[in-house]
Amino acid sequence: MGYTEYFHEVLTILKTIEETQGENIKRAADIVTECIAKDGILHTFGAGHSYLLAADVFFRAGTLVPIHAIFEPSMVGHVQAVKSTYMEKVEGIGKIIIDYHKVAPPDALLVISNSGNNAVPIEVAMEGRRRGVKVIAVVSLTYMNSLKPRHSSGKKLADVADVVIDNCGKVGDTCLQYEGLEQGVGATSTVAGSFIINAILAQAVENLLKQGIKPPVFWSGNLEGGMEANQRYLDRYWARIRNL
Repeated sequence: MGYTEYFHEVLTILKTIEETQGENIKRAADIVTECIAKDGILHTFGAGHSYLLAADVFFRAGTLVPIHAIFEPSMVGHVQAVKSTYMEKVEGIGKIIIDYHKVAPPDALLVISNSGNNAVPIEVAMEGRRRGVKVIAVVSLTYMNSLKPRHSSGKKLADVADVVIDNCGKVGDTCLQYEGLEQGVGATSTVAGSFIINAILAQAVENLLKQGIKPPVFWSGNLEGGMEANQRYLDRYWARIRNL
């Protein structure tokens, strides 16, 4: 049955991530730890469906407060979705995004791109590093390595990041094939990416606590006193996180 096959494929991918990406997740968590310890902001960026992962850890219960999801309206895909698939391939936009959001040390940058081959995520990472910001990339290395470079620099996302984490997905972001259907089904990059990013943040929180730093973490607004606790964080970061 399709759903049990999908469960099996996703669980296999998550296990592979655990077995092969642990050291890179720790290295990424070290970047986030240093960023938060120095009162920086972790900026997250993704185009197309990767935007979902950038948004997943923004202003959410159980995640670090100083996270700023960069929502570029022309590329988030929930409006004018077809246009977004073209916009993410246009060179020059990445610099505009980094300039506009004033990304600078001690901030850190998390860039998500399943294919790792579109211009805007690549340039966002490049421009971040050019400003001295450490960059974490989440990408399917299998997918990325199967593609010819599109960017005029010849670079792909993994070439311009300080730490690269493989989401262990397959070419085309599908995991199931059915007789009579040429196109695969069953996307995995979202569930795998969320697993990776939340693992990074969990490790960063533990790191901070070991350093004697109590990290700012959002409460659920549905818990007693949750909104009041969150408001104190909002007051602290309101001027620095543009999407709050």
